[in-house]
Amino acid sequence: MKVAVAQISCALGDPEANLLKVRDFSRRAKEAGAELIVFPEMIDTGYSMQVIRAHANHWTSGFVPGLREIARKLSIAIVSGVSERDGSSIYNSQVLADPEGNIIAKYRKTHLYAVAPVEEQACFAPGEAFASFALGGLRFGFSICYDLRFPEMYRNLVTEQDVGAFIVSSAWPFPRLEHFRTPAMARANENHSYVVASNRVGKVDELWFCGSSAIIDPRGVVIAAASADREELIEADLSEELVLSVRSRVESFAHRRPDLY
Repeated sequence: MKVAVAQISCALGDPEANLLKVRDFSRRAKEAGAELIVFPEMIDTGYSMQVIRAHANHWTSGFVPGLREIARKLSIAIVSGVSERDGSSIYNSQVLADPEGNIIAKYRKTHLYAVAPVEEQACFAPGEAFASFALGGLRFGFSICYDLRFPEMYRNLVTEQDVGAFIVSSAWPFPRLEHFRTPAMARANENHSYVVASNRVGKVDELWFCGSSAIIDPRGVVIAAASADREELIEADLSEELVLSVRSRVESFAHRRPDLY
């Protein structure tokens, strides 16, 4: 199957403008033959804790119903990082709308970036479960930004949920560009799985986002990559056969020593 990654900037506190961008990039992905398009983290509100508190919405109105309508009209699956208000809590979430416009899976970020000046824990409640979904012969595992620093999560998705491709929606900043690239490649290589990583570009206050979105194959080879500072759409073909082939040649999962760790 062909997947696309949208590397975009976001209009802070303007979900309607951001939804128009989702429509534009999704249309371009569909025209390129993609069955799935992945967007960065928190693209409904933009990545600002103050703005998220003001604009986070329940999924019964606003951005997510609009995203579902785009998926239905274009007949393409969409994964996007979005805010999610549930009762008194706000979650940093990912949602999957299938080509019929149905929400068939979601994930709430489990590892919150609790470092000043961001301090996500002051805005978000943490998720309590990992999640995955099946599409086009592969099982995809959700993850968001800071999750990349926790390899245990990705190994669990493989061993417990049979995931063969990881999706990463992120808002990763420039000072730590290599902290984004290096673990993304490592998660692919060590788990013999694809990584489909969509990162933001643009600026919020003094924070510049570093782009460099990528699709990485199960051997750890980058097969599609974006720039560090421009809006772009990248695409690549994913193959379940390649995942199985790589895993059959290096059976590292069978060599694990869970009795020691």
